[in-house]
Amino acid sequence: MTSFVIIACALFGLLIGSFLNVCIHRLPHQGSVTWPASHCTSCRRPLSWFENVPVVSWLVLRGRCRTCRASISVMYPLVELTTAVVFAGGIVVYGLSALLVVRLAFACALIVLFAIDLRHRILPNIITVPGIGVGFLASWFLPPGWVSSLLGIVAGGGVLLGIAEVYSRVRGQEGLGMGDVKMLAMIGAFLGWPLMVLTLVVASFTGSIVGVGLMASGRGDMQAALPFGTFLALGALVAAVAGTPILSWYLAFYP
Repeated sequence: MTSFVIIACALFGLLIGSFLNVCIHRLPHQGSVTWPASHCTSCRRPLSWFENVPVVSWLVLRGRCRTCRASISVMYPLVELTTAVVFAGGIVVYGLSALLVVRLAFACALIVLFAIDLRHRILPNIITVPGIGVGFLASWFLPPGWVSSLLGIVAGGGVLLGIAEVYSRVRGQEGLGMGDVKMLAMIGAFLGWPLMVLTLVVASFTGSIVGVGLMASGRGDMQAALPFGTFLALGALVAAVAGTPILSWYLAFYP
């Protein structure tokens, strides 16, 4: 893969990342992602084209609106840079293939879900539910295959649904929302059941580390609600890129 192609994919990723920022901002409020045009969320002034250049505009404006000087979250350039890295990495891992298109679409959904769950503690059905169908449909023609995808959907949704039910009965309160259940089912649809399991393990492990860190620092307790969808997104990205060698390494211990 040439450097030119990788750089071109990264630049395209920056543009897609700008659109993902729109989704992250508007979907939690059930707004349209196509209308109205991009505008300052404080003074509502429509943005000029040069204020919409990914990353560069935020740096030039020093993270503030040109008119009202309201602060612009650092989340915007971070999402754009993350998407650029994902697109560049995707072309390296998958090459120019149909699987690349599917996995990049999956990654975009994960980035949006990561940010929305982190900020609002919700996982919009408009992403997770169609995502299950798209992932399963793609599996008829591409890896992981429809059988593994179907098992991933059933097992992914079923595992978290069972955990949520047990937690609710034992603790008398909701521990996981249905959004997490549908998100893991979507991950299973795209990645298949083995990588879905790996995603759950990585998400649980990282979530535990963050939870312990919050308690140790005094910024949380056993009752603190963590955005599990955020950790599922991280786990799924790890599984999509490095899941197969990780599973091969682990299974080598059980000849």
